[in-house]
Amino acid sequence: MLLDPLAPPEDATDVWKRIDAHPPTVVVVLKPDHVRDVDLFVDRYRARAFGPDVFYGGDAPKTELDWIGEGSELPGGLTALYDGRGRNETPMWLPEQRALVFADGLTAPEGELIVWWTPWHEKRVLPALRELLELPFEHVIVSHGEPVHDRAAFERALELPPYTGELEAADA
Repeated sequence: MLLDPLAPPEDATDVWKRIDAHPPTVVVVLKPDHVRDVDLFVDRYRARAFGPDVFYGGDAPKTELDWIGEGSELPGGLTALYDGRGRNETPMWLPEQRALVFADGLTAPEGELIVWWTPWHEKRVLPALRELLELPFEHVIVSHGEPVHDRAAFERALELPPYTGELEAADA
C-alpha cells in the first residue's frame, strides 16, 4: 500500500526494484492537493486507488478513485479518520503498524510535531485529534518535515500553538 506517494526518479533503480519486488495493490490519496503520482503507480502496478471525491482546480487524477471518508475501511485493515478539517484531509489509522498517517494536518517543519492551523482549530480540530488518543498508536507519520514521531510527540502537539506557516516564511 502506498499513501500519498511520490515516485522516485526512473534512474533510482534500487528503489524501483524494492517496489517491484512487493508491488502495491492499493494507492491512497489523503488530501485533495496530494494527488502526486497516484496515476503512475496505478498504471504501473494496476493498483486500486482510493481518495477524496473533491479536488482543487487542475489537481484531479485521471484515475477514478474509490471514495474514502471517516470510517471507511480499506484493504489491509486501514481505517479513514476524521481530523476536524472536513474534507480537506483524511488521515489513516494503520492498526498493524500501530500508526497514524497525516498528509498536512500535522507537520514538523523544524523537527517538532505541530498541528496545522485552521480557522476552526479550537472548535473542531483539537477535539477530533484528541479523540484519536483512544487508538493504540505508537507512531505518527507526516508528509512535511521530520516524517516519523511517537505518541508522546502527538500528545505534545495538541498543547502547542498551531503551525501557521510562519516558519516557512522565515526560512525563505
